[in-house]
Parts: sequence; structure tokens; C-alpha cells
Amino acid sequence: MKLDREKYMIARARACMGQKDLEAAGIPKGTLCRALRSEVRPETIGKIARALECDVSDIIDTENN
Repeated sequence: MKLDREKYMIARARACMGQKDLEAAGIPKGTLCRALRSEVRPETIGKIARALECDVSDIIDTENN
């Protein structure tokens, strides 16, 4: 699975969370960068979605899967 950059940024804006907020929620910076540029495990996307308090389908790239 891969994050859709635009959807991810919208979810971050809705949650009023910056990168440091996500890091404080337990998502390492490297993990976020990797998720935006390449495939990551579904549970990683799930953790990001949980931190943003959104559904996984709100932030994944569905066009290129």
C-alpha cells in the first residue's frame, strides 16, 4: 500500500497535525517519508490513519494499486 500525498496532506490538515505531531504519536519521520514514496505494509498505513483519526481509505493511493 502507498499513501496518496494529496489525501494524506488533507487528512493532516483536518487533524491539525504537523509532522512533529505525528512523530509524537509514534510514527517515525522515516516511516512517513517511505510511505509517501514507496509501498509500505498495511499495518503501517493503519497506524498513520489511526494517528490522523481517519479511515485508511481516506489516505491511500487507490489509482495505482
